[in-house]
Amino acid sequence: MLKSLFSGVSGLQSHQIAMDVESNNIANVNTTGYKYSRANFSDLLAQTQSIATAPQGSLGGKNAVQVGLGSTVSSMTRIFSQGSVQNSDKNTDVAIQGDGFFIISPDGGNTYKFTRAGDFKFDAGGNFVDNNGFIAQGWLRDGATGKVDSTAPITNINIPPGLTTPANPTAEVVLKANLNSGSLVSSFSAAYQVPSGTPPAIPTPPAIDGDGNPIESGDMGVMFNEAGEALSLQKNQGIWVSFLSSQKTDGTPVLAGAGELNITFTLDNGSTKTIATSGGLATNTAAENANRYVSAINAQSGTTGVSASYDAVLGTIGLTNTNANASASHNIRLTANNANSGLTTGTVTTAYRYQYDPASSSNIVDSDKTFSSISDLRYAMELQARAVGDGDTDGIPNENNIEIKINAQGKFEITNPGGSQDGDYDMNLQVTGLSASGITENTRFTRSMTALNAVLPVGSTGKAFSQSFNAATHSSSIDIFDSLGSKHTLRIEFRKVSVDIATGSSWNMNISVPAPATIDTTYPFDQKTGSIRFNSDGSLATYNPPNVSFSGNNGSSPDQQVNLNLGTANAFDGMTSFDSKSATSGISQDGYTGGDLVGIRIDQSGTLVGSFSNGRSFGLAQIAMAKFTNNEGLGTEGGNVFIQTANSGDPIIGTAATAGRGFIQSSALEASNVDLSRALTQLIIVQRGFQANGKTITTSDQLLQTLIGLKQ
Repeated sequence: MLKSLFSGVSGLQSHQIAMDVESNNIANVNTTGYKYSRANFSDLLAQTQSIATAPQGSLGGKNAVQVGLGSTVSSMTRIFSQGSVQNSDKNTDVAIQGDGFFIISPDGGNTYKFTRAGDFKFDAGGNFVDNNGFIAQGWLRDGATGKVDSTAPITNINIPPGLTTPANPTAEVVLKANLNSGSLVSSFSAAYQVPSGTPPAIPTPPAIDGDGNPIESGDMGVMFNEAGEALSLQKNQGIWVSFLSSQKTDGTPVLAGAGELNITFTLDNGSTKTIATSGGLATNTAAENANRYVSAINAQSGTTGVSASYDAVLGTIGLTNTNANASASHNIRLTANNANSGLTTGTVTTAYRYQYDPASSSNIVDSDKTFSSISDLRYAMELQARAVGDGDTDGIPNENNIEIKINAQGKFEITNPGGSQDGDYDMNLQVTGLSASGITENTRFTRSMTALNAVLPVGSTGKAFSQSFNAATHSSSIDIFDSLGSKHTLRIEFRKVSVDIATGSSWNMNISVPAPATIDTTYPFDQKTGSIRFNSDGSLATYNPPNVSFSGNNGSSPDQQVNLNLGTANAFDGMTSFDSKSATSGISQDGYTGGDLVGIRIDQSGTLVGSFSNGRSFGLAQIAMAKFTNNEGLGTEGGNVFIQTANSGDPIIGTAATAGRGFIQSSALEASNVDLSRALTQLIIVQRGFQANGKTITTSDQLLQTLIGLKQ
């Protein structure tokens, strides 16, 4: 009978422990990060009345007869299921979604404790602590590299109060942009100014590249008119230019009587045109013969370009070619086949052919001149203008003061001020388009140049202007920082200068900073020129310079090296040149001025990101997390703290969201995982079990009373 009493007592004790466990669970229903426990029951030893026997012959086996001696709580199981995540208004609150624990230390990292409660805050010393004052462990930002190294040993997370960040000088500028390769652009600038006179051996800035080599003022083949339309000059296209009309007046008087006209003009293309008349009557006067000859010549002006007139006083025929007819020949090349007309064999050349040839240097000597750049064309025209009509009274040619320059609007500007000792003349400027066998007229180029057509008397103040010639351009600007944190605007300008059908296009690049800052060792010190070239598919081929040496000249560190990252060769990750609008899609730099810490936020990797008054944000520290082989083996010390035990395994330390560790959610806390409905139901079960065991004891007591009553 006593065994039943003891069994009931053990049941009461076991259920009392279960009640204690459930009461503790319910008590911690609102404890942050709490993980509930359950009591695991097991039976005690049993008293064996008879052992089990095996079957023998025809007699079956018998089971053992055993009487149990009660129950006990053999173990406690802590359930580490995920608690619900509750948002909070505190940016240093953190919750773990998934497996893992925060690491905290009460003694500066000598010993570690672990918690799921992420109610952290900064104390007066800048330590990142929990509600126990234990310091969270993790990794700090390395001041030398500016990075948080999560492979280093963990340490106390400490963000000093009043933290400031020093200025960081710019080391790299990254630019992504497209430079329009099409025939119609909206972003363009006037051609470089070119002064009158002989060009210098090395042009004045900005027409010098980063290596000191001259930069042409602009390949005419890639220039644009005032509407942004590409001229698209092809080889041998060009214009005829004359500064005086071709005039031939050296003939003898026309004779009277029977006489015929028989002359031959050699045309621009080398062909000939013969003009002849009949002999006429013996009674014809000289004037009548001259008028017949003049009419015959003028009838062919559309081909020869030559018109004739009769001087009744001198009795001679004069020939003129004004170069006003683009479809006719432009000079006088006459062969007199007889003497009846009084005209003599001879050539008068005042109209000159200027042909575009991007592959050759300028030819300014011959009557058929070539040019590649706008400066070539300007210089060739000016030399010819000064040679035409030269009186040469002193034997010195090209003395007149005619000036041809490219002005600030990219226009040819021609003046005829006079004032020389000899060689002055009244200019009759005529420009016509060039077309010939195999050569089509470039109408856009012709229209731009025929605006020059004008009469400029010597000594007049009048000027002749062409239309504007423009180059496709694009520019981008960004503020860079010196070692003091001072801002300086870095401007990069691009100007299209040439196209190669096989390889692609080339652009000049001009990099500038405002004075007194400098980026070059030669004048102008605040500018540096270079070039960028693209492949035929629009990808980047190469660019130069790759970097600039910047000096703020304001007390900051001199010779600050700033790398220019314009993309990868043969790729499309930076600068490109497609037939689309020139535009900058991205420009950035890595420098910044000094700033004060104004706020901290925590991202999903557990990185404490500091925001500074200079607009910069970067990681100051990173929270470490630990996971265990057996979470249930951890011990608890109260205060939401777990400790390592022999059965938990060693902590595996790393960053959040790696190697099975959960990620961190900021401004949130993990609630207790206690389920009240389960806990209250469990209370009922424990209560009924306790009551039943109590009944066992009272029933056994009644039996004992009956037994004792037998003696009475």
